[in-house]
Amino acid sequence: MIAALKRPSGFLPVILIGLLILYPILASDTRYEESVLIICMLYAIMASGWNLISGLAGYVSLGHSVYLYMGMYTGAILGKAWEIDAMWLAPLGAVTAGLLALVVGLIVLRTRSHSFVIITIAVLLLGMLVAANWRGLTGGSDGFIVKQPSWAKDNPTTPYYYIFLGILLLTVALSAFIMRSRLGAGLVAIRNDEGKAASIGINTTLYKVTAYTLSAVPFGFAGAVYGQFLGFVTPSLVVAILMSVFLVLAALVGGRGTLWGPVIGGFLVWLLNEVGTIAAGEFRARLLIMGVVLILVVMFMPMGLLPTIRNFVKKRRESKSAVNFIDQKSIAAVSDVDISKIIARTRQQSEGSSHILEVKGIVKRFGGVTAVNDVDMAIERGSITGLIGPNGSGKTTLFNCMTGTFRPDEGVVLLDGENITRDRVWTRAHDGLGRTFQITRLFKSMTVLDNLVAPLETTSVRQMVAGRYSGDEVERAREVLDFMGLAQFEKQDAAALSFGQQKLVELAQVLMLRPGIILLDEPASGINPTLIEKLATVIRRLNDAGTTVLIVEHNIPLVLSLCDTVHVLSGGEVLTSGTPDQIRNDPQVIEAYLGPDHMVGVGNE
Repeated sequence: MIAALKRPSGFLPVILIGLLILYPILASDTRYEESVLIICMLYAIMASGWNLISGLAGYVSLGHSVYLYMGMYTGAILGKAWEIDAMWLAPLGAVTAGLLALVVGLIVLRTRSHSFVIITIAVLLLGMLVAANWRGLTGGSDGFIVKQPSWAKDNPTTPYYYIFLGILLLTVALSAFIMRSRLGAGLVAIRNDEGKAASIGINTTLYKVTAYTLSAVPFGFAGAVYGQFLGFVTPSLVVAILMSVFLVLAALVGGRGTLWGPVIGGFLVWLLNEVGTIAAGEFRARLLIMGVVLILVVMFMPMGLLPTIRNFVKKRRESKSAVNFIDQKSIAAVSDVDISKIIARTRQQSEGSSHILEVKGIVKRFGGVTAVNDVDMAIERGSITGLIGPNGSGKTTLFNCMTGTFRPDEGVVLLDGENITRDRVWTRAHDGLGRTFQITRLFKSMTVLDNLVAPLETTSVRQMVAGRYSGDEVERAREVLDFMGLAQFEKQDAAALSFGQQKLVELAQVLMLRPGIILLDEPASGINPTLIEKLATVIRRLNDAGTTVLIVEHNIPLVLSLCDTVHVLSGGEVLTSGTPDQIRNDPQVIEAYLGPDHMVGVGNE
């Protein structure tokens, strides 16, 4: 909130909240209007909670209203048993919803995309089925009456109005905290590219389950109060489904992934629904109106209201300012920054073995095809090692077995002498194994600086709750960008960079992990000669500072000029290994891969 006030646009939410606080005081005879605004705030609360898993992490849930019912039943059942008002049990409703979400999240977050959406709907249906049939606890389909507090006879809406406003502010505060934390940065990274997020040390399972659990907490908290506000609780499947659809629509209309978008969307959607009910009268006509709204949003404002306005203003400002053309030569030189201090490992690294990375007897099959067959390979500590071979020779598959993207069918992978064959991708990143990808996989919706502060060297609660720009990460990220000659792109969106620049940023991103060994997957493909020359200089500088490098590359002159040792794969097996001179003149390599004409040219350089 304080950060928002530093911008002129940050005053708008404060003004709107102030108006909401003053409305019951300044207006008279507002029971109907207060009731409508209470439901608006309820949908804003639910949309903001839903936004934590679906807006930030990109896992769209259509069954989240089940957690509202969990809070309603918790407050109603325990309130009746303990003879206290259900709304005082709102914290227990939040805890119950969170615990249920934790259990559900551990199961459903193993799936992705459409499967995840379908399973969340199934969870909602299952919840309603249990509530309708467990008559001894829930009252079955008839439900039961929730006793109203004594003050409700004289003023049935205003106290609830302020209670829901308080819950809304708490939910927004929770969302703001998460969005500004390393947890929030990790969730956005997962939304952009979950596999890449894991490769830079983000424990994607922990982050997703945490976000899913926290997303249910506002539902459970508001549910206990909402049940008492209604005066009854029944397992209405139709209402539950409509609630899920409306809260999703609210987040989409306002702008999912933003702080205030779901709040604004909650108010807009329910106010529009109320207008539609008054104007159309019939239930089906109201649904038709909301369906049309959803179609229009998807067609004309796919990002939502707030992001659309923000992008429009940004384009207007850019159109009025001079276009800043980037001279490729200006970023060609590598800075004289002392890189050894930037990449110095914070963890103790074993020096017992001369081999930093080894694979023994690696076999990987895809159905009846053996992509890698009984490969043994050792990477010398402190070396630059090349891995070459024709297309389909198994280079990338072997790479993926080393980094954990694939689990080999046979064989072991050793890092610093320790078996990491069954370790998760993020664990290998924490242990000092970094990698880049042939097709760059930056987080395109984030700035260059955000891409560099996203990597995590460890996973801990302290890291997750820390501020996105806390600690020395920002300073070190700027030093790495300065070393790479990319400092001027710090605030640029990653998607706006050229392909070659993105490759350099991805390498800079990996350096934030301070890896002991970096695996580069065709780093020179698709970039211009100027940047290739710069890339070679960066690799040499990193190696001189003590970083081991393994390169998969089709640019043979680059590999032979950089590497100490080169391994050649053919048909999923190691054809030969040796120094660049040995590989350059090896008849097997010439015949199987390079070709005599090409090799004559290379040898005469």
